[in-house]
Amino acid sequence: MLGYVLKRLISMIPLLFGITLITFFVIRLAPGNPTFYQGAFNPKVKPEAVKRLERIYGLDKPLPIQYLLWVKRMIRLDFGTSFVDGKPVSKKIAERIPITLGLNLLSMILILMVAIPIGIVSAMKRNSLLDRSLTVFVFIGFSTPSFWLALLLMILFGIKLHLLPISGLESLNAEQLHGLSLWWDRMKHIILPVFVAAFGGLAGFSRYMRQSMLEVLSQDYITTARAKGLREDQVIRRHALKNSLLPIVTLLGLSVPTLIGGSVIFETIFAIPGMGQLFYEAALARDYPTIMGILTIGAILTLLGNLMADISYALIDPRIRYR
Repeated sequence: MLGYVLKRLISMIPLLFGITLITFFVIRLAPGNPTFYQGAFNPKVKPEAVKRLERIYGLDKPLPIQYLLWVKRMIRLDFGTSFVDGKPVSKKIAERIPITLGLNLLSMILILMVAIPIGIVSAMKRNSLLDRSLTVFVFIGFSTPSFWLALLLMILFGIKLHLLPISGLESLNAEQLHGLSLWWDRMKHIILPVFVAAFGGLAGFSRYMRQSMLEVLSQDYITTARAKGLREDQVIRRHALKNSLLPIVTLLGLSVPTLIGGSVIFETIFAIPGMGQLFYEAALARDYPTIMGILTIGAILTLLGNLMADISYALIDPRIRYR
């Protein structure tokens, strides 16, 4: 297993550079650049000043040279400085990434706590009224846009009922709160973002869990376990559940990219200072160093997530071995 992990880690290096190479050139396809936006809205900025900014940012060099210079900095774990405020990109990401990872971790825990039981119950009560009702719920979850759901929840719980705050991570008077009051204030702020982030994934995970459980329940060893006189709950818990979790493990590995992609929507709507909001602001300002830094972090998380999913296969299913 250790040799397999080391081999996979080594193979990630050229793959990571390939991802960054494509990303570096693709983000340049968008119209405009940092100097254009800084000069277009300020009539006092002369063309000579724009050219000088291009030299300062290194945008006057050919794209291959710009990429090689960026790779040289990235090897030293330096993503450069932001075109917007001149701060180091690594520092800006370090300030934001705990918020994004924390919110997505909470949403993933919520998804697993709810989706796995729903999938198991739907499989055990196949074609029943309960199964059909849960299927309707799943299709609603698939078809509901997250931004639309977020706006509805903000109007209902924030504006109409005044039960939950609709922006930020804490209230304006948070400095005056202490202990449980401060904890509860922060909890109220993250309830809506976590629910919105989890709602779409809840539908998908529960459907995959149901289908996987149905396939496992049709296996011969399940029939043998029932023939031995085991109770149905023992059959599910001891024999069916563990093997039916393999697709869920796959989804967990593949859902890592949504940590940033999905965060762009709900962090922007709820004004949460995470990586998603930072990426959105950087994209609008054509802040290339910040965009590349965030996308590189996302690529690394995706590769590590796939590796963790493969390793989890062997831990869950003893029939799987890596050479």
